[in-house]
Amino acid sequence: QLQLVESGGGLVQPGGSLRLSCLASGFSLDYYVIGWFRQAPGKEREGVSCISSSGGSTDYGDSVKGRFTISRDKAKAMVYLQMNSLKPEDTAVYYCAALSVPGPGDFETCPTEREYDYWGQGTHVTVSS
Repeated sequence: QLQLVESGGGLVQPGGSLRLSCLASGFSLDYYVIGWFRQAPGKEREGVSCISSSGGSTDYGDSVKGRFTISRDKAKAMVYLQMNSLKPEDTAVYYCAALSVPGPGDFETCPTEREYDYWGQGTHVTVSS
């Protein structure tokens, strides 16, 4: 059964760091682009980052570039989002999503939200003093 499970959310002070994890249970990451999205209260969901099925390409939203880093451990079927220099505006529910692709490959930009096939339940991140 294909399932995405996020973890690692919590409360952190401004300027702090968190690492989110996405367990892609039942997935071979060679055949999936994995994306991170977030949705703040009262706002639309926005793309945060993504990593290609080869692991060789990554992309980031403008609001997180230079602060967030996506990575993966293919053997563990885990995708991580390291979030540094957190700001109150980073407060949101963070979701990981998977897009099925024919095999290992790269991209120039992240797929759009509607292209993803599978979604996790989300993990809450609150940045507040």
